[in-house]
Amino acid sequence: MTKKKSGFLTFCFSLIPGAGEMYMGFMKQGISIMALFWLLIFLSTFLSLGPILFILPILWCYSFFNVHNIRGMSDEEFYALEDDYLFHMDRVLFIHHWGRKQNNILAAVMIFIGVVLLWDNATEYMRWLFPSDIYWGVVENIPQLVVALFLIWAGYSLIRGKKKELEDKSMEQEER
Repeated sequence: MTKKKSGFLTFCFSLIPGAGEMYMGFMKQGISIMALFWLLIFLSTFLSLGPILFILPILWCYSFFNVHNIRGMSDEEFYALEDDYLFHMDRVLFIHHWGRKQNNILAAVMIFIGVVLLWDNATEYMRWLFPSDIYWGVVENIPQLVVALFLIWAGYSLIRGKKKELEDKSMEQEER
């Protein structure tokens, strides 16, 4: 990996999330940033979850300034910097190391995406049977409602799990 890169090209590539990192030689970091960027766009359009697009400017700014910080490093710092996936995605990508819980989560996500695809296709074919606009306004929003209910359930589970963990710690301390 060579540090001497064109300043102009570095700037141009830094405008595309992940491309600047790849230009600087950090392929894992660049690919993970670019994949996350496009995944957010896909999820927002596929599941009609527009509000998650607020993450895009944050990710873009992170990528832009990360490239310029890397370019501004001294040679020692630059060569000491390891190319790693964003959020340690290398651990996530190796599915054979996953436990039962991660496999169940992946299975649930895959099943959900499959159901949404089937639902979308089935509703397109059945639209001529039920021409009412009110009915289709409800039917078309079901996948988004399911995602909303899942997010509420996941948040509740996280809060409940943390509360239970704190209660267990306090009971352990009382026993001592």
